[in-house]
Formats: sequence, C-alpha cells, structure tokens
Amino acid sequence: MGNMSNSNLAPHPSQQAVSTTHAWKFFVCSLIGIFVFFIPVTVNDTSSIMLDHIVTWVRQFMPGAIPVYALLVIVLGAIYPFVTGSWKQSKVNLVFSALKVLGVPIALLIYFQAGPAWLLDKNMGPFLFEKLVIPVGMVVPIGSVFLALLVGYGLLEFIGVLVQPIMRPIWKTPGRSAVDAVASFVGSYSIGLLITNRVFKEGKYTIKEAAIIATGFSTVSATFMIVIAKTLDLMNYWNLYFWVSLVVTFLVTAVTVRIWPLSNMSDAYYQDNGDPEKVIKEKRLSQAWMEAMDAAGKALPLTRNIWENLRDGFIMTMSILPSIMSVGLLGLVLAEFTHLFDWLGYLFYPITWLLQIPEPMLAAKASAIEIAEMFLPALLVVKAPLVTKFVIAVVSVSTILFFSATIPCILSTEIPISIPKLLVIWVERTILTLLFVTPLAFLLLP
Repeated sequence: MGNMSNSNLAPHPSQQAVSTTHAWKFFVCSLIGIFVFFIPVTVNDTSSIMLDHIVTWVRQFMPGAIPVYALLVIVLGAIYPFVTGSWKQSKVNLVFSALKVLGVPIALLIYFQAGPAWLLDKNMGPFLFEKLVIPVGMVVPIGSVFLALLVGYGLLEFIGVLVQPIMRPIWKTPGRSAVDAVASFVGSYSIGLLITNRVFKEGKYTIKEAAIIATGFSTVSATFMIVIAKTLDLMNYWNLYFWVSLVVTFLVTAVTVRIWPLSNMSDAYYQDNGDPEKVIKEKRLSQAWMEAMDAAGKALPLTRNIWENLRDGFIMTMSILPSIMSVGLLGLVLAEFTHLFDWLGYLFYPITWLLQIPEPMLAAKASAIEIAEMFLPALLVVKAPLVTKFVIAVVSVSTILFFSATIPCILSTEIPISIPKLLVIWVERTILTLLFVTPLAFLLLP
C-alpha cells in the first residue's frame, strides 16, 4: 500500500516529459523571438535589431534580385483581390483593388526609369520604391518567420498575465497586447499589425481591442525614427526624442480609447469565435507560467507554425506593396503640386498658434501633411526652430496613421474599421499629440 501511495504522489514520467518539452519550447522559441525583434546588436558599426540586420544581409547578398522581387509582389498583390473575389465585397475593397492595379504600371515605370520627370524625381517614385516598398516587402515576410517563435509558444500569454493590471485599466486592451506595442516600436508597424491580425483571427482580441491596438500602438519603428532625427538634426537629443515619442504615443492612445469612434466599436470577436484572456487576481507569476505552458502545449508543430505565419505575412505584403505604390504616390503628388495640405493645415493652426509653437502655420501644415506620408513633415520643417522640429518629429510618430503605408496595412487586415473612422482617429491623435508634446518640448529642450 505504501508503494502504491508513493507512486500516486510521484509525477507520471510521461507527464513530466511533456511539461519539460513545453518549457523548452517556451524558453527556446521565445528567446530566439525576443533576440530577433527586441535586442539591439552592433554589426559593421550599425546598431539595430537582428531582424533589420537579416533584411540588410539579404538585400546586400541579392541587390539586383530584390527590386525584381518587389515588382513581382506588387503584380501578385494587384491580381490577388480578383482571384479571391474580395474586390467585390465592398466599395472600399473595390477602390483599393483598383488602386492596387494602378500600382503596377507606376512600379514598372519607376523600375525601368521610363516615366515623366516628376515621377522619377528622387523624392517621389524612387523614394516610395526604395525607402518604403522594398523595406516593407522584406521585413514583413522575413519577420513573419520569427513571429511564429515570438507569439506561438506562450510568451504572449506569459507577459499578458503579468501586465494585465496596467493594460486593461489604461488602454482597455488585454495584457497580451503589450507584446504588440513593443514589437511596433522596436520592429515596425507592419510587424505590429501582422501580430495584431494574427492574434485577432485567433479570437484573442475583440474588434474594439484590435482597432485600439492597430491605431494606437502600431507606430513606425525606432529605425524610422532615426531617419527623422537625422533629417532634422536631432540625433544630439536622440534619447529624449525616443522616450518622449514613446510616452506621448501611449498617452494619446489612453485618451483616444475613451472617445468616439474607438469607444463605440464592437466587443464581438472574429467570426464570433472568442478566446478572451482570463482575468488573474492572485498568484500572478505562477498563473502566467501555467498559461504559457498551456499555450506551448497547444501550439502547432514548429514547421507548420512557421509556414502559416510566412503565408499570412506574404499575403499581407502583397496587399500592402501595391497600395503604398499608388496611394503613397497620390499623397506625395497632392503634397507637392496642390494646396490641399495648406488648406488642411488651417485645421490645426488654432492649436499650434495657441500653444505658441514657433512658426505656427508651418507646424500646422506639417501636422496635416503627415496623413499622406510620415516622412513629409520632417522635410517641411528642416529649417524651422528647434522646438518646432522636435514637436513635428514626435507628431510624425505619435499620430500613427498615414496613407502611404499604415492605412493600407490596417485595411489589409481582417479588422473591420472604415477609412472615415481612421481619419477621425488621425485628427484626434494629431491634436492630442500637439497638446501633450509642446509643453514637454519647451520644458526639456535648451
């Protein structure tokens, strides 16, 4: 009897082996994912995350093939809505499907340098193709491979339980959305949206939560921010710029989640198939570990998980690239050859004037032009006073939404949010960013 009771108390060897396997999966896969997405590494005197270095290596290894690959993706992306029939699902789909088709001849003209002089100007077509299309076309598929390791084996659930007390009260999103937020800032908006879409389709976010994350956290990455800082000669204030941008972006999101349209969005799940995060009140660390082990146990085999993420990433890339080419170019043309953004600037002029930002009309126009492309405001205020440059540099990051990339990215996900609502959120975020960052700029800059 004694032996029997002892054998009942001892863990079953197979159960022990299973839990050890789950723990190994969790640690190895999550640590590789964290290393690739979040740890800055210096290679050839360049400090960046490993994903950025991998993309750079691939581009250097096959410099001639990458633009051809980008062209092929644009062509496939233009065809895809007509193959799947998604072009006829709504008027928005129809318009964006037509714009994707338009992206093909534009990309071909730029690649063969056969278009009109205005299109081939280095700040127009070549800028879009080289600075946006090619990097996004590389980062999303390569990133999606490592994304399988980052979010597929329990890390999302583990961190989610630990940060629940912060995320839910402040941003009204599950704890697991913290991984999204960090991935966007350190990786890129395309990676953040890839994670958001994946987790939303798994039923782990409601429509409202996914919309909050997509419009509130999926901002441009630190690497994009470096380009802005260099353009505006702000690298001497890099740490101040980075941390102010981070704090302001998240402060603005804390406000926008409480006002229309985000506050009124649906609490339903994708295809009514929800897997909400459990609310943990006690033994948080042990509960986090149990959730992580449960997720690791339910995870797909590694090869299948990587394949499914790669497939989703490539489909998303096909959706984004032709849109960047056509919608992004349209934004640049409007900015360069029309007075549209001068007029739109009057929307923000009362705020920039009341806040006493130096050159308030220029700051207002720069704030308005951000909706077309997030680099344009920096180009506009290169010669402005330091406070104005700093404010606009933060606005470029914190407002998040722009037509050359993030809006097409959001519309290419399964998250049901319309363009008019995205435009309202953009106006809200721009005004709030100006209100939050201007006092900080006056206070912290010399």
